[in-house]
Amino acid sequence: MKEEQLKHLEGTTTVGMVCRDGVVLAADSRATMGYLVASKQARKVYKITDNIGATVAGGVADTQDLINILHAEAGYYSLREGAPMDVRAAAKLAANVLHAYRLFPYIANLLVGGVGVGGSRLYFIDLDGSLTEENMVATGSGSPVAYGVMETEFTEGMSTDEAVSIAIKAVKTAMKRDIGTGNELAVAVVTKTGFKYLTPEEIKKLA
Repeated sequence: MKEEQLKHLEGTTTVGMVCRDGVVLAADSRATMGYLVASKQARKVYKITDNIGATVAGGVADTQDLINILHAEAGYYSLREGAPMDVRAAAKLAANVLHAYRLFPYIANLLVGGVGVGGSRLYFIDLDGSLTEENMVATGSGSPVAYGVMETEFTEGMSTDEAVSIAIKAVKTAMKRDIGTGNELAVAVVTKTGFKYLTPEEIKKLA
């Protein structure tokens, strides 16, 4: 990869897990430009709707644009249909956008998860627009380290309360070994009752 491209990439670790009562999403807050820590407060976990959340890894501008598209289209869908957009529909929308621009690609990986038709769902969308449904997934430069934690400790059917501590441990472990992952943690839980960001105090207590 060319050095010009590296300057625009965001090394990171994001994780997602499907639970019996919802979905857990987590990420760090470091943005890098090559060997420079460009930001210590980069936002990587987003609320799309009351029932859908997303994480991003990749180029900062590209991921922000994709999140803006998801926000706008989900809002328009709700107004037009009188019902919230389903999780799979949001993930498919993101996949269609990425696929349409695959020759001049958005440099981005997304996790889109939430609660909708069929219960708790989580999708991974790659930069070429490929879409896969997952029960547990990590993205970004620190994902191999995060997978080591999740493969050992996560089991299907866990509650979100149980999975949150695993998500935190996975990202914090990646911070210790991956130069592109660091600084603060962001964690969100999506259940039937809605989307919730954990406070720094809640994260610190669970960590």
